[in-house]
Amino acid sequence: MQKREKAITFKGNPVTLVGPQLKVGDKAPDFRCLTSALAPVGIADTPAKPRLFSVVPSLDTPVCSLQTKKFEESLAGMKDKVASYTVSLDLPFAQKRFCAAEGCTNMQTLSDVHNHSFGEAYGVLIEGLPLPLLARAVFIVDGTGTIKHAEYVNEVTAHPDYEKAIASLKSMS
Repeated sequence: MQKREKAITFKGNPVTLVGPQLKVGDKAPDFRCLTSALAPVGIADTPAKPRLFSVVPSLDTPVCSLQTKKFEESLAGMKDKVASYTVSLDLPFAQKRFCAAEGCTNMQTLSDVHNHSFGEAYGVLIEGLPLPLLARAVFIVDGTGTIKHAEYVNEVTAHPDYEKAIASLKSMS
């Protein structure tokens, strides 16, 4: 498995990411995550329309919570035109609790806790921490499965470029 040393920082410290650095034009890799109902989901199980994959370390942290809520609000008027997912290593039960408490209905949660297949395929699995985490990232995939926007946030505790991701989605719908 490919490793990218010092690819990003976590609280100012360089960390290694496992997996490739995806870019615009790449085919979106397959993965196997779990929904809040414990159903397995891969790329082929997502609708063939523009898709947002908002990747966060944990929904129980302030920036991750804000990121999920920001996309939730921004995409409310587009819910029939796009599919939107928050991907983390949180257990499906914790993701479900978060969505219920925060009223998230547009953003579906996907848990990569079982085998880290999303983290490895999309190059966002952080190596070397006491607890596995995913790096903060945003991927926009079109209806044909091609990546149209890829952002690996340089510092895990920083926010992604929401406007750029939303503009990418809107350009396809």
